[in-house]
Amino acid sequence: MKNTIFILLILFTLFSSSVFAQRTQHQFDREKYESARVAFITNRLDLKPEQAEKFWPLFNKFNEEREQMMREMSKINKESEGDVNESKAQELINKRFKIQQSMLDLEKSFTKDISKVISPSQALKLGGVSRDFVRQIYRMNQRNGE
Repeated sequence: MKNTIFILLILFTLFSSSVFAQRTQHQFDREKYESARVAFITNRLDLKPEQAEKFWPLFNKFNEEREQMMREMSKINKESEGDVNESKAQELINKRFKIQQSMLDLEKSFTKDISKVISPSQALKLGGVSRDFVRQIYRMNQRNGE
């Protein structure tokens, strides 16, 4: 029985590897990324099941709002390329500061909310753990030649 399970596991791994290898190099598997992120952060923060149940909806909402603000910041950066007159430059600077303030306010609000679900030390570690995950994904992509 153990051998059958082991063989099935190996076959599944080989099959999934071949399917993954057939994808184009730059195709992004969002579902796989999200699953890895959940596992990584849950493990690093040592979230208990009851914490994780409340943590992930808050974290995902925070991330969506933050990503939207980052997209807005990116638009401002693209608008600032090339020749920009002085009034347009000042307008873009003001927009940038407004978004940065909104990001700070969002982070404060998120930290306040999340500290009701996880401990303050877990909340403090969260930023570093999130960056560690992104670094790990980046390194894996570099090793795989992507």
